Amino acid sequence: MSEMRRMAAWGMVLGLASWGVGSARADLDQVRAEPNLEKRSKLALENADAALKAAREDYRAGDTMDTTAKIGELIESVDLAYTSLTETGKNPRKSPKYFKQAEMQTRELSRKLDDFQHEMGYNDRPSLDKAKLRIQEVHDELLTGLMEGKKKK
Repeated sequence: MSEMRRMAAWGMVLGLASWGVGSARADLDQVRAEPNLEKRSKLALENADAALKAAREDYRAGDTMDTTAKIGELIESVDLAYTSLTETGKNPRKSPKYFKQAEMQTRELSRKLDDFQHEMGYNDRPSLDKAKLRIQEVHDELLTGLMEGKKKK
């Protein structure tokens, strides 16, 4: 494994400095422009899935910088989806449709990310740890909301 490739992978772990790639940023901006928060959440998760597929293709092509950017977009998309759902102010137990969809999609993203990590070279695998952790956190929050409902303040 080349030193350059290893450094690029660690660059992602240390900060995901190269988050935005032209068209990817434009796609996420279009998602942010969606006024319906529930639809925005759904679109953001679709974008996250597309970013993961693109990251896998970039990694197979040996382009670690684009892989890093796509993983950053994946994290940003999942965060946008979760934030959009929480901003609806709805109780997940009383209006579960979009919360349950998001819970299932984040579970699937987590599985796909795990598969991708196993496909990677051993030294590149830590580069996905931050993304896996964040997606698992969001999934757990969604599941907790569905099981317990919205917390009263």
